[in-house]
Amino acid sequence: MPAKLFAVLGGRIEIKKTAATGKETILRILPAGELFAAPALFGDGVAPATVVAEQDCQILTIERTTLLEMIQNTPELALQIIAVLTERLQLLHQVVHGLASERAMVRLAQFIQAAAIAEGTDVTEHGLQLRSRLPYYQIARSIGITYEECVRLFKQIQAVVIYQRGGKILVLDQMKLDAIAQGEYLL
Repeated sequence: MPAKLFAVLGGRIEIKKTAATGKETILRILPAGELFAAPALFGDGVAPATVVAEQDCQILTIERTTLLEMIQNTPELALQIIAVLTERLQLLHQVVHGLASERAMVRLAQFIQAAAIAEGTDVTEHGLQLRSRLPYYQIARSIGITYEECVRLFKQIQAVVIYQRGGKILVLDQMKLDAIAQGEYLL
């Protein structure tokens, strides 16, 4: 299959990687407007991870030859793609650093912050409700912990963040969540 660039036009996808042991890690969750599979397009043609639709999605595909023609006609497009890839590389560095050196509680708080930024929040009378629904298993696999540890961590921070049935997350105290994410607030 020829290399292509893909873009999520509607819906949400997960980028996953499975280890030889069978352990699955969610590398990223991409909402509408995000590109994926660029490493296969510009690299060796092999996708480094698996893509799974979380919900019904609309995906745009751009053939490699078409994209290269577009770049020749509009060089600014290459700069935009480089900017996206640079941002992803910086995020990857943060993830690797976090997995190697940050406590699980810090990674959980950072994940909640990132989900709030990526998908948005709604103000309620009790706090900020994340728009995205995030099951325990998805959070656990995204931050490198077990399902059980994820449940335990949410119980520890229930004065700051409430996890509700169906993957609903309500942030009660944004300042304390920020402090946890920076490793400055211990429970």
